[in-house]
Amino acid sequence: MRAEKQNLTKEYLTRLNASPFFIVVDYRGLKVSHLTELRKRLMKAGAEIHVVKNSIFRIAAQEAGVKDLNGSLAGQLAVVTGQRDISTAAKVVKTFGSEFDKLKVQFGYLNNARLEAADVMTLADLPSIEVLRGKLLGVLNAPTSKLVQLLNTPASQLARVLQAKAEKVEAAA
Repeated sequence: MRAEKQNLTKEYLTRLNASPFFIVVDYRGLKVSHLTELRKRLMKAGAEIHVVKNSIFRIAAQEAGVKDLNGSLAGQLAVVTGQRDISTAAKVVKTFGSEFDKLKVQFGYLNNARLEAADVMTLADLPSIEVLRGKLLGVLNAPTSKLVQLLNTPASQLARVLQAKAEKVEAAA
């Protein structure tokens, strides 16, 4: 393999190893300005997109331990990788794909598990990880809040009864 191809393979391998996920998209027909816009949106979501050479990407993916790529890499492909949440990146790709019909999700990988295009779209519909954490925290806090409320109810009722009795005695005097 030529030195240029070896450098590209190392670059792809570095990106794949640094990211817990990747999404392969077909960008055929997209203008450069649209691809630039997609890059900006993905950057805000903590992800990036790179156009790849299919044969070299296949080699890098195999070196990274990714299986099941046979026949999957055909056409003009780009790979979305990121450090954060896959659902946020998938949401950007889905939104962009609906705006510009040219972008099509082919497949993805999350922690070396293959995701088909439908799976990636399902992940795009999930709330962000911060929202899910907030909901989980709310669910975990609900029982303790109810317990505190139940424990305080008899004491507050007793206090109201004593207050009413004191006001009644005071009014009678």
